Amino acid sequence: MNEIGQDESALPGVRTLRTLLKQASIRHWVLYDWAESAFATTIMVAFFPVLLTHFWSQGTPGEALSRLGLATSLSAGVVALGAPLLGALADRADARTRGLAVCAGLGILSTAALDLVGRGEWLVALAIFSVALVGYSGGNAFYNSLLPHRCRPQEMDQVSCTGYAAGYLGGGLLFAANIIVVSHPTFFGLANRLVALRLVFADVALWWALFALPLLFDRRLTRPATSGGWSLIQGGWTQFLTTFQEVRKLRQVSVFLLAYWCYIDGINTIIRMAVSYGLSLGFPSSSLIVAILLTQAVAFPATFGFAWIGRRTSALHALSWGIGIYVLATLAAVFMTNVVEFYALAGVIGLVQGGTQALSRSLYARLIPKEKSAEFFGFYGTVGKFSAILGPLLVALTERWSGNARVAIGSIVVLFVVGAYFLHQVDWREGETLASTL
Repeated sequence: MNEIGQDESALPGVRTLRTLLKQASIRHWVLYDWAESAFATTIMVAFFPVLLTHFWSQGTPGEALSRLGLATSLSAGVVALGAPLLGALADRADARTRGLAVCAGLGILSTAALDLVGRGEWLVALAIFSVALVGYSGGNAFYNSLLPHRCRPQEMDQVSCTGYAAGYLGGGLLFAANIIVVSHPTFFGLANRLVALRLVFADVALWWALFALPLLFDRRLTRPATSGGWSLIQGGWTQFLTTFQEVRKLRQVSVFLLAYWCYIDGINTIIRMAVSYGLSLGFPSSSLIVAILLTQAVAFPATFGFAWIGRRTSALHALSWGIGIYVLATLAAVFMTNVVEFYALAGVIGLVQGGTQALSRSLYARLIPKEKSAEFFGFYGTVGKFSAILGPLLVALTERWSGNARVAIGSIVVLFVVGAYFLHQVDWREGETLASTL
């Protein structure tokens, strides 16, 4: 019997999505994406940039864009430095779920605390937001590491895409509800739009906490730690260094991580800074928020579409098409002049956003040893978070150097191109074969 509780030899082929979701361990894993995506969509992508520009910040929208880029880079650096050690500790203590609980708790409490920040206190707002990003991103490292333990290898693409789709649906539903409340605050007994905007932080924190509970209390894969205290920390560092050497020896894993570091950099930058970029162009915040909702609506079915394309062709081909669309969309963003064009680009991004991330996660899971998934996903998280440093920092510095937000956004195209090049250097068959023997 394997960790998902079934004999693989007795279950040939890939089970249907409906059958997969009947299994509690998979359903709980998918539900966490539904939970934490509320923070990503409502806070990180939409309302925080708006409040930072118009309520907390002092200066021009371009300066707010630069400050957001620097704060995002700083928080990503903290997670990047800690992710490998956290992963190693999780595998040694078999504490993936507990690590997820600590990080999620940090993110939830920080999100709720944003409601207490006063007008003009942009530095305080950015500090709390950075802590929330650390909790959100750190939690994802543990969450991703659970994927190989919740389903069989041939089901990873489908389960991974289902998780992202659930995130877009759940995050989109709460986002839509918040837009209605913010647009009509008096109907809901609120004094004005500002009160409604600040209330958003509390309801996102509550949503995140409530729907995370099933996974956090699922103890099927959690066993007591084999050691504790200083010996556990020392052992974690030793295991981290060992894993670093293993990654260097596994050429296909190394090349994939290099590719991922480049193209995910561009994706993360677009996700986190799209609204701030639109504000710097003078677009109204209400229109930008509606565009983000459009992205969510398109991304939900499109993520399942990517899973279907991956099965019909290959996950590599589907991922490559997604990166190519990002290149075209980024170039178009440099020259857009009105909100209608922003809407169009939001829809295009929605077509590929979830699929590219989901297939990246499942492809990587195939290349790594299953029993060391947490520490290897620690590296995966490290690469992703270091890329989240470079992209926003590049935008921030380019904006300060040129004084032109269009030039700043256009600078990230090269990351997609370089990432696509290295992605096609990966020999997937060799990587999967080697991982199965370790």
